[in-house]
Amino acid sequence: MGTKERVVIKLSGSLFGDNAADELKKYARMLLEISSETQPVVVAGGGNVARHYINIARGFGSDEASLDIMGIEVSRLNARLLIAALGDNAYPAVPSDLEQVSQAADGGKIVVTGGLHPGQSTNATAALIAEKVKAKKFLNATDVDGIYDSDPNKNKGAKLFKDITVKKCFELLGSENSAAGTYDLMDIVALKVIERSKIPTVVLKSDPSTIKNAIANKATGTRIIV
Repeated sequence: MGTKERVVIKLSGSLFGDNAADELKKYARMLLEISSETQPVVVAGGGNVARHYINIARGFGSDEASLDIMGIEVSRLNARLLIAALGDNAYPAVPSDLEQVSQAADGGKIVVTGGLHPGQSTNATAALIAEKVKAKKFLNATDVDGIYDSDPNKNKGAKLFKDITVKKCFELLGSENSAAGTYDLMDIVALKVIERSKIPTVVLKSDPSTIKNAIANKATGTRIIV
């Protein structure tokens, strides 16, 4: 087993869209750079492609568990794309459960996975993986700068938290005006896992240099305090 500390990075499915080739090259380069000091374990989201399939299948009357499985399949395809961009530096297969993630990480290479279980968001999955591989840090890379007191896409005056307690996150999830916006960033299962295992967590803008800064312990995004 490698001796490097591990960091779990959740990447938004939006990276795997129309500009995926250019985006993934940048992210692969960043992952290679940080892998000299730390071992990245990356969780890919499903993004618009997953939503595309899910919406069509929902129209056909598919049950929610089946729709979840469809989303997981797409996130695993996204994971395969990033593995292709990383080449020999990545573990070659996409793990499909926590045990497989752990075994893959023990090989010392960069591990890339997608969703694991129906009913769990990729944020919850990433938190569970961080717990399982004893990660020193969990970075949730999103399309906004961190956690706000309300949805920044709808409210121009939304305030960004530098630090936020798990308790305050639960309160935000419970208040109607920010539930939809906050759900994408952190959900109840993810927060409970972070809380029980005291995993140092940062929610930040998905950008290679921002992620590198967070790994180097430079202040960026929102730190969740347990």
